[in-house]
Amino acid sequence: MRFPGFGEPWKTVRLSDVTSFRRQRAKSPKNAYVSTENLLQNFEGIVAYLDKDEVEGIAFMPGDTLLANIRPYLKKAWLASFEGICSADVLAFSPEKITASFLYDIIARDCFIEYVMGGVKGSKMPRGDKAHILEYEFAIPEKSEQEKISAFIASIDHRIKKQREMIDVLKKYKRGAIKNFFTQELTFAENKPKWERHKLGELIFLQSGQDFAPSDYNDHGEGIPYMTGASCIVEGKTVVSRWTSTPRCLAYCGDTLLVCKGSGSGAVVMLSQEKVHIARQFMALRPREVMTKGFCFFLTLYLSEKMKQSATGLIEGIDRKTVLNQDVLLPSILEQEKIVSFLSAIEKTLLAQERTLKNLVSTKKGLMQQLFI
Repeated sequence: MRFPGFGEPWKTVRLSDVTSFRRQRAKSPKNAYVSTENLLQNFEGIVAYLDKDEVEGIAFMPGDTLLANIRPYLKKAWLASFEGICSADVLAFSPEKITASFLYDIIARDCFIEYVMGGVKGSKMPRGDKAHILEYEFAIPEKSEQEKISAFIASIDHRIKKQREMIDVLKKYKRGAIKNFFTQELTFAENKPKWERHKLGELIFLQSGQDFAPSDYNDHGEGIPYMTGASCIVEGKTVVSRWTSTPRCLAYCGDTLLVCKGSGSGAVVMLSQEKVHIARQFMALRPREVMTKGFCFFLTLYLSEKMKQSATGLIEGIDRKTVLNQDVLLPSILEQEKIVSFLSAIEKTLLAQERTLKNLVSTKKGLMQQLFI
């Protein structure tokens, strides 16, 4: 795909033909310092340091492309917008026979990262090989077409940035609303009646999970779903990839699932499948008649961070005692329903905006494949 008015053939170059690494060392306040720690994954830029203590590093200029050279697969790259210094583990590419934005667009692509990973040294903390990186071949158009392509990509990046900012605002609003409801700072009742105090164990049935040996589950849909852990939560929903014909630890539609061990510990989701077996990474919270399913879900969401901070064991996990001993406040069923309706509306909006972001990122990826010959 090419923009109208451009017909000149692109020429094939190596990265070394159009750029070189910055090498000069300098000193600067730390708020102008870039390292592998404050570069964000997936080409999302940087988070600047706040302190102003003087540090030393490799000098870079506005328009340079900075790439984290430790674990390149994390895709940490940034088009510099200010003058500063970077750590030795960050490569600073100076644009020479290429526009600054087009150089960044070449580097901030999955195919470039894949190339870099093809020449890394080390396995635990793989590091890109500089000589290998500079041998990367790609096609390049005339300067005016470079500028046109980069301006188009920048407009998509701007839209993606605004979408992420919107999602961050919604997440902050959701967290604030949940906190205010469950500390009774916010209520729908006119006279603000006092909520009843309980231990969570008085309000729920708690089902712990159990793991299966590989011989006891399958991936071809035989039996009932087998929920193994946080990987079964996608975009706020429970998804299934394994089944078992010998279920023992059952959870039912509308139960709140809490990831209590392993990766994703503290994650919370409401089960959407009719009946499943849960592995030991999950606990299922089923409310008694005094609490609605929706209120149980949002209450667990509120408590999850606190419970996670109390995690113990060699592999940190949330135990049954921690869950059952949580101090909670419980309003009337009518008040619960109003709170759930309000928070569900926020949740629905947030999920819709996250889907929009996913579609924007996917669209950009597809266009990048078409724009670069």
